[in-house]
Amino acid sequence: MLTAFVFVAGVAAHGTKRADAQAKPTAPPVRAAELHATRLFPMDLEVGGELAGLPSGATRYVTRDDLLALPQVTYTVTDDSNFAGPTDVSGVPLEDLIRYLGASPTADLVVAICDDEYRANYPRAYLARHHPLLVLEVNGKPPAGWPKDSGGHGFDMGPYMISHPKFTSSFRILAHTDEPQIPWGVVRLEFRDEKAVFGAIAPRGPRTNDPAVQAGYKITQQNCFRCHNRGAEGGQKSKVSWTVLSALAAKSPEFFASYVRNPRAQNPNAQMPGNPGYDEATIRALAAYFETFSQPEKP
Repeated sequence: MLTAFVFVAGVAAHGTKRADAQAKPTAPPVRAAELHATRLFPMDLEVGGELAGLPSGATRYVTRDDLLALPQVTYTVTDDSNFAGPTDVSGVPLEDLIRYLGASPTADLVVAICDDEYRANYPRAYLARHHPLLVLEVNGKPPAGWPKDSGGHGFDMGPYMISHPKFTSSFRILAHTDEPQIPWGVVRLEFRDEKAVFGAIAPRGPRTNDPAVQAGYKITQQNCFRCHNRGAEGGQKSKVSWTVLSALAAKSPEFFASYVRNPRAQNPNAQMPGNPGYDEATIRALAAYFETFSQPEKP
């Protein structure tokens, strides 16, 4: 029984254009925040993935005070669904953290991992377009003073969250439009190789290059991959793996379509929001993509 299928994120003042937003370091990264081999305080941020001078996959920690000592930006956000109205957020852009925390020059994807194993992926193109911010203060307050989650569950949104100065969708694939990646409860950042991470869910088999399959692949990178996993990659919030999703798309297409559009109609305990705007072409693209993981590959 499917129990959870989630398609579920330089100093400048608010409104100031960031002239260096797309600048890329040409020299090896210079670590501006001290990384520690062990956790010193409960609110330390975990850092991992590809870090310069460390073995691949190593985990280090950076304290909140070290993060607060880095150059900060402040924005008044008006379109972040985590907040009830205009809200001041302060923190460090992910683009800058790549340098400040000493990410490897080969790392072009930032992955934010939350305390419930939800993952938000920030490829280089997303970083350059939307300038996501690791939030350290909300309305000038530390996490203890932040509002609770917008879903009304009373959850704390700390220790870290991610927001944007302003979000404007930059692409559309069938009925899916570019969505803001605004997770809260962030406890870890990973600096990864984009091709390696998304390669884990690249379509398989003879239909790999079909336009519908490729469209489904692009949509899942931003949606399904946040909560569903294929092996060690992808979110672990949902316990339904890529293999199970593939089997549903191939063997129960009507259930698959219904669940994507209105999950609570199939499972009252489903956590994912519905996607009623996904038309038939979008559903077919998703199904075609997932089906490639159930088809035998050419010898």
